[in-house]
Amino acid sequence: MHLVPDPAAPPAHEMGFDDWLRIDIRVGTIVEAHSFPEARKPAYKLLIDFGPVIGRRKSSAQITEHYALEALPGMQVAAVVNFPPRQIGKFMSEVLTLGFPDAGGKVVLVQPSKPVPDGGRLF
Repeated sequence: MHLVPDPAAPPAHEMGFDDWLRIDIRVGTIVEAHSFPEARKPAYKLLIDFGPVIGRRKSSAQITEHYALEALPGMQVAAVVNFPPRQIGKFMSEVLTLGFPDAGGKVVLVQPSKPVPDGGRLF
């Protein structure tokens, strides 16, 4: 699952700390990555392991510009794990894999700078 916000947009409306606590961002390790030729925009299908409590979840990610399929397994990424699943073509994306746009608007994944246990929650 991937949405592209406008980087030139002003900051989002202020929210309370309780709102922040409702967003569950976890780290997981990509265990499988597959091409997704049916997607309208170039994307990959990812299977991400978030540890024993959350388990493995699927995600569609528009990351084809900066990441080769064979380089993705073993990579840790951040994702929102408590959004409802979203149908992308015939694929059900269960988590929103997070990234920032580069200068050209292509996605650069959010990753921890050092290995951390899968399932850790962002705080």
